[in-house]
Amino acid sequence: MNTQELDGLVYVSLKQLMSLEFKARDLSFTARQPQGSILAGNHASRLRGRGLNFDELRRYQPGDDLRHLDWRASLRTGKPVVRTFTEERDRPALILVDQRMSMFFGSQRSFKSALAAELGALAAWMVFNAGDRVGGLVFDDRNIDSVAPLRSRKRLEALCTRIARQNQALSARNPDHEGEDQLDKVLQRTLAVARHDHLICIISDFAGAGPRTLQLMRQLSAHNDVIAMQVYDPLALKLPNNGQVLVTQGQLQVELAVGQRQVHQPLGDFLSGRLKDVATLLRRSRVPVMMFSTALAAHEQLRAELGKLVGGRR
Repeated sequence: MNTQELDGLVYVSLKQLMSLEFKARDLSFTARQPQGSILAGNHASRLRGRGLNFDELRRYQPGDDLRHLDWRASLRTGKPVVRTFTEERDRPALILVDQRMSMFFGSQRSFKSALAAELGALAAWMVFNAGDRVGGLVFDDRNIDSVAPLRSRKRLEALCTRIARQNQALSARNPDHEGEDQLDKVLQRTLAVARHDHLICIISDFAGAGPRTLQLMRQLSAHNDVIAMQVYDPLALKLPNNGQVLVTQGQLQVELAVGQRQVHQPLGDFLSGRLKDVATLLRRSRVPVMMFSTALAAHEQLRAELGKLVGGRR
């Protein structure tokens, strides 16, 4: 693998993923987001998963939540007393990063696999910067690498190491295992680990997603905060009017002339149809979805999706 390939567009390196710490400093899953943001809600952190720890008893003050009145203490002292709480810290997070062969494609700026690797590292740094435990699962078509959540820079580096290793193992010579249930296996393993109060980021093109995927995502989101980061290539939205497109299926590769009408229409319908099917499934899961194009930089897209200021504007 030459230096040009390790440019973060086709392949990523551990050094590049670790350097994203600085770009993640102005991003947060837990900061207050503008109304309409993907994470907007009533919770103080904008994420449901954190619980509340009892802090102290104190005298009631106008405006206090009456549900927090401690009746026993109030009767004992003869004055209204409320229980106060602080938000839990050190929350576990799992970053799921897809490095299957379906991700090893890109028609513009970068490959989906490289974009997913960057997003995984950015998400990990955001969790770490928030003071929480970070871990994850990195998977290709055959293997699943697990990293248990821990509040540790070394643990974050271990996760990024696995992301870079699987990313650099991708090759056009690798067989395509599309149709197998690897995504569902990863979600099933995540469900066994994340019983409740986890933040789970799923970074994938969601190729091969089906009814079982939908069921697992609903189960995960019942007691955890789950965010889907769908990576896509603009080719799925609009085919060029001319030129050649290389289509792969398993070890078979076919170059198609998209300028020919009998090729352009069915291929465009197929690619856009797959993207729409995944979008429909994710909507049905009721999991917040962020969309990331291979034509744009990961950091700026993530900032926009989180509802942060971009260039001084919302």
